[in-house]
Amino acid sequence: MKLGKVEFCHLLQILALFLCLSGMNQAELSRSKSKPYFQSGRTRTKRSWVWNQFFVLEEYMGTDPLYVGKLHSDVDKGDGSIKYILSGEGASSIFIIDENTGDIHATKRLDREEQAYYTLRAQALDRLTNKPVEPESEFVIKIQDINDNEPKFLDGPYTAGVPEMSPVGEYKILFLVLWGICSYCLCKKFIVGVIKTALPNMDREAKDQYLLVIQAKDMVGQNGGLSGTTSVTVTLSDVNDNPPRFPRRSYQYNVPESLPVASVVARIKAADADVGPNAEMEYKIVDGDGLGVFKITVDKETQEGIITIQKELDFEAKTSYTLRIEAANMHVDPRFLSLGPFSDMTTVKIIVEDVDEPPVFTSRLYSMVVSEAAKVGTIIGTVAAHDPDASNSPVR
Repeated sequence: MKLGKVEFCHLLQILALFLCLSGMNQAELSRSKSKPYFQSGRTRTKRSWVWNQFFVLEEYMGTDPLYVGKLHSDVDKGDGSIKYILSGEGASSIFIIDENTGDIHATKRLDREEQAYYTLRAQALDRLTNKPVEPESEFVIKIQDINDNEPKFLDGPYTAGVPEMSPVGEYKILFLVLWGICSYCLCKKFIVGVIKTALPNMDREAKDQYLLVIQAKDMVGQNGGLSGTTSVTVTLSDVNDNPPRFPRRSYQYNVPESLPVASVVARIKAADADVGPNAEMEYKIVDGDGLGVFKITVDKETQEGIITIQKELDFEAKTSYTLRIEAANMHVDPRFLSLGPFSDMTTVKIIVEDVDEPPVFTSRLYSMVVSEAAKVGTIIGTVAAHDPDASNSPVR
C-alpha cells in the first residue's frame, strides 16, 4: 500500500509514541543498578536508585515551578539523614531539587525545539558526613513536544507566472515550500502544496494578474492546529491568441507629385492585443496598380507598416494608385489557429496631387546662324516651351 507524505508522517508519530510509552513502562518497572560501593575498608550491600521516568511538557507558563519528578534511594529511610544533590545540564539554573525529598522542579519555560533533552547527574549524601551513600548516577529529562510552532513559508510572498489560456489543472504554477517541525519524525522541510490552474481560458487581455492568499495548517486541520499564511501573485504571460486586425477597411492619402524617391507616403498599423514577439507582424503589398511604385516595410519598434515611394510620381501621367496590403503575425501558435486567420487585409488609395511645374523648352540646346551684316530686328531663329501642367498655361 502506498502512503502519502501526510500518512507517512502520522505513522512515524504513532510508532515514536509507542516506543516512548514502552520505554516509560520499562523504566518504571526496572531500577538502575549501581556497582558495589566500598567505604572505610568494609563492604556495604548493593543499593539502588529509584525514580520515575522524567518527561516534561514544553512551554509551561504557570507561576509556580513545574514538577518534573522524584529522585529516591532505597537507602533513604525518611528520617532526614539523606540529602540529594543535582549536577549537569541546567542544574540550579533550570532544574532545582529539594535536598530532603528528592523532588525536582523546572524553574524556567522549556522549549523542545531549542533543546530536546537534558542530561543530569544525581547523588545521595549522608547529611552528617557529607559522603555519598550511592554512586553518582546519570539520568535524562526529556522535553515533550506541544504544538507551539505554526507552519512558516520559507520564501513568501511569492510570485509566479502561467501562460494565459492554459488548460484546467494541467499547468503547475508553483511548489510551495513550508518550514514545519514534526514532533516524532523530525520532518523539517517539505513540500506542502502545488498551485494549479483551475479556470479555463484565462485571458491575459481581460485580466493579467491574480492575488492568492494561501494558508497552511498543521495537525491536518484538527482542533488546536496552528496556521501560517503567505501571498502568491500569479501573472498571466502572453500567448499569441489574438490575430492582427486593421481598424479600417480602407485608407486614403494625398501625395504631391514632387515628393522625392524613398520618401514616406503613409504609416498604417494593424491592431494586435498581444505583446512582445506575439504581436510582431510583417506587411506586404499583395495586389494593386502601384506594385512597382511603392513598397512597404515594418517598423520594428512600433510594428507599423511604412509605405515609401520607389519611383518619381507624375500627376500628368497617373493621378492615383490603389494598393492591397496584408498584415500577418510572424509567430503563429498552432494551438490557436481556430481563432484566426492570423492575418488581415486593407486597401490603401494614394492620390497624386498636381504641383505647378515650370515651363519646359522643347530642346535643351538650340543652334542658330546669323550673318554679320544682318540688320537690327532681323529674326535669327525660334525657341519653343510649354507648360507641362494639365492647365497648359500660356508661356512667355
